[in-house]
Amino acid sequence: MKKYLITFWAVVLAAGTGFGQLTIERCYEMAEANYPLIVQYGLIEKTRDYNLSNASKGYLPQIQFAAQATYQSDVTELPVAVDGFSGISHKQYGATVDINQSIWDGGAIRAQKESIAAQSEVDMRNLDVTLYSIRDRVNQLFFGILLNDEMIAQNDTYLSDLQRNYDQVEAYVLNGLANQADLEAVAVEQVQAGQNRTQLVYSRSAYLEMLSALIGRQIERDTELVKPDPGQLYDTRIERPELWLYDAQFRSLDAQRLEIRAGLMPRFNINLTGGYGKPGLNMFNDKFSAYYIAGVSLSWNFGRLYTRRNSLNNLELNRGMIAAQRDAFLFNTGLDITQNENEVAKIRRLIESDNDIIRLRGSVKRSAEAKVAGGTMSVLDLMKEVNAEQTAIQDKIVHEIQLLQAIYNLKYITNN
Repeated sequence: MKKYLITFWAVVLAAGTGFGQLTIERCYEMAEANYPLIVQYGLIEKTRDYNLSNASKGYLPQIQFAAQATYQSDVTELPVAVDGFSGISHKQYGATVDINQSIWDGGAIRAQKESIAAQSEVDMRNLDVTLYSIRDRVNQLFFGILLNDEMIAQNDTYLSDLQRNYDQVEAYVLNGLANQADLEAVAVEQVQAGQNRTQLVYSRSAYLEMLSALIGRQIERDTELVKPDPGQLYDTRIERPELWLYDAQFRSLDAQRLEIRAGLMPRFNINLTGGYGKPGLNMFNDKFSAYYIAGVSLSWNFGRLYTRRNSLNNLELNRGMIAAQRDAFLFNTGLDITQNENEVAKIRRLIESDNDIIRLRGSVKRSAEAKVAGGTMSVLDLMKEVNAEQTAIQDKIVHEIQLLQAIYNLKYITNN
């Protein structure tokens, strides 16, 4: 199902000409569809099908052709003379066709097919884990762009406020309430704000180019990246592809156990040999003749009993190592969930405080503007209050994006 979903989005990407809006979930799908390793899904499936087909052919008759010509230094001789029989020739010729049909192989072919299918699933789940890690890179780029967008918008608002302050101070200078140095102090802040905007724009452009490369399509500068809902619910149950990989590895060990068991079983076969040679089955008829031999055979290899215990013990050791890796993964993931849940709670509290700080800073700034108008405060002191308010607003913007990123980090950690 995952393969078909990714293929679908690959077709969408090929047909699309641009984006009006772009969500982070769609970025996940496009990044996976664009990743070079995606082709391995099809290669793994084809390899599995070929191997299963080859294993199934073990049920077909096995045919072998052989031919030889020999010269023997000595042959069997009769102790008495027989009329019409001159003896066995030193030169012998023969060609045979052997047909071997398995009646029961002890379940070897079935076990082999299960092992092939199980290993193919392990390869698929390994690829799932690799592709899933792309989401973390998408998160970093996507929220990096959102942060730059918010900071640019706030910077534009700040530039507008600075221009209003500049106009006011310029009027004060004309009225003798301020001097040229006060006007230049505001101008310096304008230049610095312009520099900050330039840095933010270029930073956003760099993030945008990297995200475009990751999803395999050029994202236009006017594309709106949809800001996720910070109030969305999230589930802390762990549904990571690593768990699917561990389960597939356990099933692969079960299939190997079946192969060990099948190796201890007897084999029953029907054998048919057809030949043509000189001599045939009758050694005393020194002429070319045709012949056949048919029968049923039983074979039982007891040598594998010597290694059975060690082979099963190795499987159990491997099972224990996989179980230990799975437990360690769940333990570490649980710690990450706890850490990120606390991070989400902390940032929510910070945002509540940010609102109070912005409100208070705004009140102080307005009071400072009134004092400057009344001539009781310098413009430099006013700029300090303006910068303090700007810093408080920027802190809230950063915290809001950090909250979204923390939520999506939790979603990445749990795959929910």
